[in-house]
Amino acid sequence: MSPRLPPQPSWAGFSAPEAQDRTGAGAGPSPAGGTPRLATRTWLRWSATAAFVAASTGSPALADTAPDSPYRAVDQMARVLALIEDEYVEPVDHERLVTGAIRGMVGELDPHSEYLVVRDYTQFQEDTEGRFAGIGVEVDFRDDAVVVLAPIEGTPAARAGIRPGDHIIAIDGESVRGLAPTILVERMRGRPGTAVRLTVTREHVSGVLVFTLVREIVRVPSVAARRLARDVGYVRIKQFQTGTHTELLQALGELRRGRPLVGILLDLRNNPGGLVDEASAVADEFLVSGTVYSIRRRGRVVDTIRATPNGALRRGPVVVLVNEYTASAAELVAGALQDHHRAVVIGARTFGKGSVQTILDLPGGDGLRLTTMRYYTPNGRAIQAQGVEPTIRVEGRYDPRPPDTIVRESDLDHHLPAEGATVEAPPARTKAGPPEDEPPPPRGSTLPPVNELPEDPTGEADLVLSLGYQLLVGLFPVPR
Repeated sequence: MSPRLPPQPSWAGFSAPEAQDRTGAGAGPSPAGGTPRLATRTWLRWSATAAFVAASTGSPALADTAPDSPYRAVDQMARVLALIEDEYVEPVDHERLVTGAIRGMVGELDPHSEYLVVRDYTQFQEDTEGRFAGIGVEVDFRDDAVVVLAPIEGTPAARAGIRPGDHIIAIDGESVRGLAPTILVERMRGRPGTAVRLTVTREHVSGVLVFTLVREIVRVPSVAARRLARDVGYVRIKQFQTGTHTELLQALGELRRGRPLVGILLDLRNNPGGLVDEASAVADEFLVSGTVYSIRRRGRVVDTIRATPNGALRRGPVVVLVNEYTASAAELVAGALQDHHRAVVIGARTFGKGSVQTILDLPGGDGLRLTTMRYYTPNGRAIQAQGVEPTIRVEGRYDPRPPDTIVRESDLDHHLPAEGATVEAPPARTKAGPPEDEPPPPRGSTLPPVNELPEDPTGEADLVLSLGYQLLVGLFPVPR
């Protein structure tokens, strides 16, 4: 389905405090230390502000700026820059000062608007495309350790024998302790053909293991699927990137080989968002008509995206799994299916990033991610700072942190408020949680690889998955 946003591609996500991101609708919270992302790409020309240049070079051109001029603040910034350059105790880097000023200006707007220098912008673009030069390993960052979730099939990490559960303790001989996730990701990535040395510890293996890997272009799949017992199709979408819609259709084709499916478990937990046109196309496969979502800017509806008939998943029961790390474009999908009564949504209230970022190219390879719109569910519900309230709320201990320390959009500094919501979120009809004597299930940000899921999740520690499965096979009544 063709999105009706400005020129392609569109991007959705959010930035978590510890995030790695790729925010975008922008980067939601990214479990592997990357950045969670709703935005559109726009091309533009940029010209320097003559007044800024004049002031920074000592010209009196700004001396007569009128008190009510919108450029008075720019005048002041230029004067401060000139004073710092002339009077600061040590020589200063002009470019670093200006970059910091721009970042500060954009950062005051909201948590997802951001000025991206060349290096950060390049990584952002790689993330939206789902391909980069690296070693091909999915990791989580816990307690000053880099824990391997899974090597990506066919990549240098997989061929070298890196295993799930391995702890990476050093990269090129330097300890990972105390380093930010973004720095660690950057060190594992690099130019194709270059080598990186990983020092690894492994359970039940004495000493350390050292792997020397040669980086290559890695394609990261965004969709993983498998057939569970009783012909339930499980589909996990990790993020919405270039090709996610096509990946979904291909996975569906594999699932449907042999016997038909009785229903679909769509797992959007830990999905930070991504490209909104891909998310819209995915939602469209479940719908036959009506609105997928609408976008508004400064109180006015800018566009309404509508579903088309003949979607590949338009028939059959659907359960959507969400958690606190489901953000942005993933919330768009969950909200659309919920409003159309096309799916039962199970889990925790989602992150609450309902804003659209437009990606603007700047000279020299830099970029600007700027919040330009808010998006709404088909019923007019605002997702921004509110999130999607599940149909069945599962309040289990799915994160080792206390509930009041889980960060959502509404907890971020400078977050945009919800605006113009016309319909309140439907109340959660059921609350559920594991018995107090049960150990807490694994943290949501470390979902096991799809190929390690039990064929029959009934009674498993992952209560959200268990309840969703039971709903589809008729072991649990569907709420009305």
